Amino acid sequence: MLWTIVVILVILWLLGFSFHLGGNVIHTLLVIALIIVIIQLLS
Repeated sequence: MLWTIVVILVILWLLGFSFHLGGNVIHTLLVIALIIVIIQLLS
């Protein structure tokens, strides 16, 4: 489940670069997702 959310956020982030959609919201969500992944890997 966590990996699915991360993949979706990465795809939305890349689309945001292509079409300038969402702006800072997508970047913020991506950072949060990366922090969660790092915490999961460390624990």
